[in-house]
Amino acid sequence: MTDASDPSHPSDVKDAAQTPEPTPPASEAPRRAVRTIWGPPPELPASQAAPPMRKATASLLLLTVLVIATCGLVYELLASTLASFVLGDAVTQYSTVIGVYLSAMGLGAWLSRYVTGERVARTFVDVEIAVALVGGVSAPLLFFAFAHLSWFRLALYLVVLVIGALVGMEIPLLLRILKERFEFRDLVSRVLTIDYLGALVGSLAFPIFFVPKLGLVRTSLVIGGVNALVALSTTWLLRDALRTVAGLRVRAAAVLVLLAAGTFAADRLTLLAEEGLYADEIVFAKQTPYQRIVITRGKGSFQLFLSGNLQFSSADEYRYHEALVWPAISARAEAGLPTRDVLVLGGGDGLAVRELLRVPEMRAVTLVDLDPAMTQLARSMPLLRNQNENAFDDPRVHVESADAYVWLSEDANAGKRYDVIVADFPDPNHYALGKLYTTRIYHWMREHLADGGVLVVQSTSPLFARKSFWCIARTIESAGLAVAPYHALVPSFGEWGFVLARKGGLEPPRTLAPSTKLRRALDDAAMRALFVLGPDMQATPVEVNRLDNQVLVHYYEEEWRKYL
Repeated sequence: MTDASDPSHPSDVKDAAQTPEPTPPASEAPRRAVRTIWGPPPELPASQAAPPMRKATASLLLLTVLVIATCGLVYELLASTLASFVLGDAVTQYSTVIGVYLSAMGLGAWLSRYVTGERVARTFVDVEIAVALVGGVSAPLLFFAFAHLSWFRLALYLVVLVIGALVGMEIPLLLRILKERFEFRDLVSRVLTIDYLGALVGSLAFPIFFVPKLGLVRTSLVIGGVNALVALSTTWLLRDALRTVAGLRVRAAAVLVLLAAGTFAADRLTLLAEEGLYADEIVFAKQTPYQRIVITRGKGSFQLFLSGNLQFSSADEYRYHEALVWPAISARAEAGLPTRDVLVLGGGDGLAVRELLRVPEMRAVTLVDLDPAMTQLARSMPLLRNQNENAFDDPRVHVESADAYVWLSEDANAGKRYDVIVADFPDPNHYALGKLYTTRIYHWMREHLADGGVLVVQSTSPLFARKSFWCIARTIESAGLAVAPYHALVPSFGEWGFVLARKGGLEPPRTLAPSTKLRRALDDAAMRALFVLGPDMQATPVEVNRLDNQVLVHYYEEEWRKYL
């Protein structure tokens, strides 16, 4: 049974179809139409309706999609790279920053639903101005935050969240602006295609051009300026949809001027930010495609930092490099074998090479270092030239600018054998460096050793990073090499560790090999003491570091977190 008052009753439907609805007064028609839930929206009078979008305007707005997509990805890469530079562990930093950024983009897309009617075009311009300002100053702001704030991670993720939310609003707003020009399926396919193409442009331009040519701070400011230009140009493209443009243009121009001024002062801004990170005056700073090189100088010494990590201090580096090189040379000498051909992996500062050139019978030293800017600096900068005693000018030295991991694996190098291999890599504080301490690379090193050849590996601190130290030793052993771990006191670092290795048996050397120059830290007794490890540096159970698990990076992060 049905209720006669039910609007679905057949008789009511029939009567409703036959009885015309009364026509409301003209003054009430628009109001009535707005209240109609399912009906079409009211049409504005011809005098108030915006003219249809021109084809040229639509094409330029599609080009805008390409630009803002490129900028959006660069902001994401900037935050990730900066975080990995100052915090280390690139995998963790990239993963967390990208995750927060993408989630924030989703938040921005959701928030865009609350922008309606005539506010869409104006909000799009305002969003571009905000992205320009926040994204543009993000890199210098975060560098300053790291130098001066204890809650840097909070600042990092807050900046990423704001930029991501703003970027997430851009495409939904543009889709609604362009919807009158294209059919829905064409609009979505075109905009998303261009958006993904912009992401490709950003991902290629960032490592190839922006970072090596501009550096992180200047890249941030320049990309922010591009967003400000987009905001400014859009006030002309969307002038028919904007009631007033003067205020928008003033704000966009002000942000553009601010970022342009920052771009010209980027080097000074970077130095100001970095001065809070270093105890001494910065005398040289350069961003390369691979790392940030900084040299500081105090009253009695200078220091080299790579991506914020101390590599040496001129006051005591001799203790490190003598301990790195001479036990291997001495092990060869005690076996009655000369050291004529040596391979150095890393060590682009030339200090290990300096020590090797003091071996009387030395014939050739091949150095493989990833960053040509580092070896060129060591060759040309007076401070470094004096410290390495012009090592790179010696005709016996040959430099290869290559990734040691790739270089060792190439068949072209398989036939070459070396009396000594010196692995002087930076500490394994992220996965790109952790691969240089895996079983795979030690197998390749073993294959490159001549008969009686000796390998030596710098192995972080056996005192502060005991698991890391013994993980390196056990990983070298797993490649079929006998090992002799040892340590040296380097005041700038504390107790530092090394691992000597050779095919077959290996006894620690007891006498120091002859040199063309007097050693400052080593004699026979001091060298024998290197191989005496106290109770707090003795072996501890650890896993082997393999390429697919990189357990060494986890050990390193866990141990050094207590002190850094």
